[in-house]
Amino acid sequence: MPSESTHVPPLKVSIVGAGIAGLSAAIALRRNGHHVQIFEASDVIEEVGAAIVVPLNAQCVLKTFGYSKENLNSVNFHGIESFDAVTGDRSSASWAISKETPSLLVHRSDLHTELYRLATGPGEGPPATIHLSSKVIECHPDQGLITLSDGPVISSDLILGADGIASFVRTSVLGHVVKSVPSGLSNYRGLISMDAFEGRTDVKWIRDGISGARMIVRRDGGGAFRMIFVYPCRGGALLNVVGIFKDPKQNEPGESRPLRRTHEARANVLETFSDFHPMFRPVLEVLDERVMKWQLRKVPTIPTWVRGHAALLGDAAHGTLPTMAQGSAMAIEDAGALGVLLPAGTRRSNVPARLAGYESLRRERGDFINQESLDQAIIPGKLGGFFRCEEMQGRILEFDAIQAAQEYFEQHFAVN
Repeated sequence: MPSESTHVPPLKVSIVGAGIAGLSAAIALRRNGHHVQIFEASDVIEEVGAAIVVPLNAQCVLKTFGYSKENLNSVNFHGIESFDAVTGDRSSASWAISKETPSLLVHRSDLHTELYRLATGPGEGPPATIHLSSKVIECHPDQGLITLSDGPVISSDLILGADGIASFVRTSVLGHVVKSVPSGLSNYRGLISMDAFEGRTDVKWIRDGISGARMIVRRDGGGAFRMIFVYPCRGGALLNVVGIFKDPKQNEPGESRPLRRTHEARANVLETFSDFHPMFRPVLEVLDERVMKWQLRKVPTIPTWVRGHAALLGDAAHGTLPTMAQGSAMAIEDAGALGVLLPAGTRRSNVPARLAGYESLRRERGDFINQESLDQAIIPGKLGGFFRCEEMQGRILEFDAIQAAQEYFEQHFAVN
């Protein structure tokens, strides 16, 4: 990491949100000796959701954080087995690049637990402090002030909005509310123990073939589609199940429920995919009686990510759809870049310029993945385009966010 004068006191950093973005930023900044506090509105530390992909570009940053791959209890993601939803016919495809080092299929909570360890446990720099039940109700980016719901006013050199798709800090940075927008799609999500399939031969398609995901698609005309997407996690002990479908009931949600997360009866899931080949039904039949349903929404491109002493990262800046499996990876990349641009010795007076540099460095990539993830969901013929395109895979997966940030720092901020 770049280093500046060690005679300058460490920055006082306030991070809003203790999810993947917030913990990643805490890791990057504590390693530089900065004093980090994380303010989380919830009264527990947890990640809502099931499994996610940790792609190569995220692993590149995690290595600089000193993560343990073993702690992720991952499954290698070498490729996809694709099935026709009507006939059951299959085809296999591996990633076009980076066959030696695979992307990883991980339970979201396992990644979150590892990031928590790196942010708050023994290691380089002072451990981050996490404050639960600490909702931020005011944020003043120019002054570096946040106010908590129970009264305290926190003065900081740096405020980071890692508070997700319904970000409060985003409103403060922009001066107005920007709500997430519906894609017209929703998904069902669930986790199944692989023990449920013990001794069964009618679900061999889950295990046969490439280590990775299984994608079952039915195209309904006019660009519409329904898809079941499944893959193992937690060392192969669990199966992550995602069912994506066009949802005409996507009403504009309230700010408190930006993803419109609800639960529906398993019978509704079975009905949604009732015209799929019978070979796929056993997976849906062993889901819980109540299945989580999420609206798929994205954050519109916003005019800026930064203001004064505050910046946005992760979903707060560029919340995406899951079609490219890059949402968490972009948050981790953002955090890694901030760590490079705010090394030990950074002065409070330097912060606004460094944050402007962060946006200049990260914005094009973040906005591209934000928009492309939507296009691949709603534009006819683009579904699965990321997996088919070697050029795009190279652009996304082989990107080294740490190296890019180091080069930017040397060009714009290094002292000769």
